[in-house]
Amino acid sequence: MMPPPAPSPPPKVELRNVDLRYFGLSGETEAIKDISLAIAPGEFVAIIGQSGCGKSTLLSLISGILQPTGGGVLIDGKPVAGPSRKVGYMLQQDYLFEWRTILDNAVLGAEIQGADMRKARERATGLLTRYGLGQFLDHLPRQLSGGMRQRVALARTLTTEPDVVLLDEPFSALDSQTRLALADEVAEILRRERKTAILVTHDIGEAISMAERVIVLSRRPGRVKSDHAIQFAGATRPAPLAARNAPEFNVYFNTLWQELEVHVEG
Repeated sequence: MMPPPAPSPPPKVELRNVDLRYFGLSGETEAIKDISLAIAPGEFVAIIGQSGCGKSTLLSLISGILQPTGGGVLIDGKPVAGPSRKVGYMLQQDYLFEWRTILDNAVLGAEIQGADMRKARERATGLLTRYGLGQFLDHLPRQLSGGMRQRVALARTLTTEPDVVLLDEPFSALDSQTRLALADEVAEILRRERKTAILVTHDIGEAISMAERVIVLSRRPGRVKSDHAIQFAGATRPAPLAARNAPEFNVYFNTLWQELEVHVEG
């Protein structure tokens, strides 16, 4: 008799019937409606959808910056009541302070959290060195290229040692060549660090090449329209740049494109 299958690990991040409504002088605006998601430890998930559908709002709810008006957000099975050290947030802009050195920028999050700064500086130095920035620790941000600045922003996010990393269109300000190269680097770093990652992007190709799942949101109020497992042939997942040349890539791209087109027409 075969032994029973091992139970699946509990979700790292879970949204249960989450609603979010804004109240203003003009009345009530429903931003998100009845969203339920479960994201496993170490999973890389991308969220796509039309502008205004609530993609970035979802990240704000997961981070604890916003609280839902209905349902609940949980990390490791515990309700999210506010910002947590378990969650790191990488934004569209790098938001580096121009008067602080690269190393001092990388430890800023740890400094704000009141962490052990000796350990934070050691970790930040190690991360920056691994990302090819070891010789720039004492430089100022203006001396770095856009791609290098985003690597500093990633190091700042990871220096606080979060379990979950939220990425809100972190490559949108970069030129296409730098964007592709940095997507490769960031995906490799997050998988090597075994982080649970949630990427919000308008770029379908970016979502397919980086993530193991792509979730499509409907137009506002945002709902989960579909949830796609992204799988490529072979024993190991290809790096994002190589994934774009895989035969499966075009199939996924056309499927997701058609779903978003339906949203535009409907």
